[in-house]
Amino acid sequence: MIKRNLFLELKDHLDKKEISLIIGPRQAGKTTLMFLLADVLNKQGKPTLVLNYDIERDREFLGSQEKLLKKIELEIGKKKGYVFLDEIQRKENAGLFLKGLYDMNLPYKFIVSGSGSVELKEKIHESLAGRKRIFELGTVSFDEFVNFRTDYKYENKLNDFFEVEKSQTRLLLEEFLNYGGYPKVILAETKEEKIKIIDEIYRSYVEKDISYLLGVQKTDDFTRLLRLIAGQTGNLANISELSATLGISIPTVKNYLWYLEKTFILEKITPYFKNARKEITKAPVYYFYDIGMRNYAAGDFGRISLDDNIGFIFENYVFNILKEKTKHTSSSIHFWRTKDGAEVDFIINSGRAVIPVEAKKQNLKQPEITRSLRSFITKYNPEKAFVVNLTLSDEIMVGNTVARFIPYYKMAGKSLQ
Repeated sequence: MIKRNLFLELKDHLDKKEISLIIGPRQAGKTTLMFLLADVLNKQGKPTLVLNYDIERDREFLGSQEKLLKKIELEIGKKKGYVFLDEIQRKENAGLFLKGLYDMNLPYKFIVSGSGSVELKEKIHESLAGRKRIFELGTVSFDEFVNFRTDYKYENKLNDFFEVEKSQTRLLLEEFLNYGGYPKVILAETKEEKIKIIDEIYRSYVEKDISYLLGVQKTDDFTRLLRLIAGQTGNLANISELSATLGISIPTVKNYLWYLEKTFILEKITPYFKNARKEITKAPVYYFYDIGMRNYAAGDFGRISLDDNIGFIFENYVFNILKEKTKHTSSSIHFWRTKDGAEVDFIINSGRAVIPVEAKKQNLKQPEITRSLRSFITKYNPEKAFVVNLTLSDEIMVGNTVARFIPYYKMAGKSLQ
């Protein structure tokens, strides 16, 4: 069992009337979390009911609010209880369905989950305004992965482990950058097993989510686009070039990319600029929610070495941590590139201030500020700047800016504000 950090947040929310809505990629572990929560409640003597829309027998009870309420009353009665509804994105008009149940002011707490879909991220979100709290469960993070792989021996002193066991930490990073964070992939013991599982996850995603959303069975163009994006992770995505390469229309490319974002496969970041005349066009950059999925789509799964030129994968790793750190804030993540070639990987914009972050897959021996980062600092005079690297922990002043060099393993616990 891989412990997930989100579990305690969800557990604390069980006493709140709001619907607990768990969203995230297919196979990220949402169902497992729901069963763990139900188990905790059962051990406390609190009644629960778990229904999964993907199970045919359960589906009949989710056909209407009336049928569901009869089933709940049969199992729980009319007293306080907890109702878990899994894979709710398959339910037509799921948002209105849940809104109606909530507005009946029933004695039941609803905990609902679903894989990424437009229905979940758009319609349910709108219908349940003020009636739900969203919990996004991604694939396993590096810290969660290391805790699992070290049998939770260093769970409360993980930073000490990273500092002392630097060689082992590096090996674990290489494994993580190869296979990513899908729980079943992590739990598989051999490379062959891991390949079979990631292939199954990918095919399930394309055949179930994408075929369902696009209303077609033929998904070759979609798959080819995903492979192209995987091959240029962290680079500007030129929609016209993608369209010409694939031989499909620009609107279709945009549509497919939109679906990839809505289904927790890709995350888009846009350029940071104040002077649009001097800085580059508005072409976005894409990163993957899960590095293992990126590697599978690109044909690199299980073939990554930290000694190779994999700076773009390290960038993706850093981006995923930044995304997690800014999740419950008003900050947004961008990149910075100018027409004269200056570029900074990430710009965190809180509205009040900006923080540039560079990802360098290097064993830095001493502080080194790139021309591009220096250019950004000169132009915007940020209070702080960060350079995430493999080994160096240090800081220097660049003008009025504190430039901090931090090893990758300190990223999760480091405040960037």
